[in-house]
Amino acid sequence: MSAAAITAITAITARDLAVGYGNRAVVEGISFDVPAGGLLCLIGTNGSGKSTLLKTIAGLLPPLEGTVTVAGGEPGAQPARVGYLAQRPASSFTLPLCAADVVAMGRFAALGLLRRAGRVDRELCAEAIERMEVTPFAGRPLLELSGGQQQRTHLAQALARRADVLLLDEPTAGLDPSGRETFAQAIATERARGCAVAMATHDLGDAEGADVVVLLAARVVAIGHPSEVLTDEHLRASFGFTGPH
Repeated sequence: MSAAAITAITAITARDLAVGYGNRAVVEGISFDVPAGGLLCLIGTNGSGKSTLLKTIAGLLPPLEGTVTVAGGEPGAQPARVGYLAQRPASSFTLPLCAADVVAMGRFAALGLLRRAGRVDRELCAEAIERMEVTPFAGRPLLELSGGQQQRTHLAQALARRADVLLLDEPTAGLDPSGRETFAQAIATERARGCAVAMATHDLGDAEGADVVVLLAARVVAIGHPSEVLTDEHLRASFGFTGPH
């Protein structure tokens, strides 16, 4: 089902969700709805539970309590429709691939085990490389690239997936101001075509245009619109600020 076909339904839904590892809950009592084309920002410091929540939405961790649905199905059940980018992708450390090869991996979920990449797949990869401005180093080995260049490459891989839902863990980490602007433009384009985006971040600027913000501190501090969540009181509770933000 295309992104256009799910615009009438909620892309991500959580109800009384508890997330964690084993039997130990990291955060409990999480409920929200993210529409198709919407932006969900999970905000908090390291250890606040935002990556744990994102992994649960991605289907990498089972919910401890409550429910979560993604693109109308169970987390992890629709890999061709849901793209997940980890904070430290394995290809950053282990695979001797050039940047263009890493971007092409974004098409693997759609291709499956048997189908070879075709014209549409190559066009989507080329478009993603251009959008994230990877072209100047597309033929260079990933391990020789700077941290910012590697992050641009992995974000291009996520864009090449052409998913209905994108789950991104610290997507702007390592990007310079130019890279952050390029990323913001790419995400705006994805949302315009109906793709819902959920990102875990500690940067408050990432949440300015969000539909839903979940502010965490190993508990739910607040959930709602940025204007309701990113208040001085809530930010002090989450980040320990002592003065007005």
